[in-house]
Amino acid sequence: MTKPENTDHIWQRAEIESPCVKVCVIHPESRLCTGCLRSIDEIGAWSRMSAENRQAIMAELPSRSGKVTKRRGGRAARVK
Repeated sequence: MTKPENTDHIWQRAEIESPCVKVCVIHPESRLCTGCLRSIDEIGAWSRMSAENRQAIMAELPSRSGKVTKRRGGRAARVK
């Protein structure tokens, strides 16, 4: 069996800046990704947006952090 190829180079391409941190979980109430804080619509349209639109969203992301509460439980809770 062959080892899967590392795909991190795909996430480091320079042509489209992205806040993605590869933790793609949509919060059920806020409808924002808990990793990057973008909405589903923003994530879906990201590659088609202008650089200016992406920059405007990225500037807004820090203010969204209070809208997403981290999950309790799961492995992290069991380890404690």
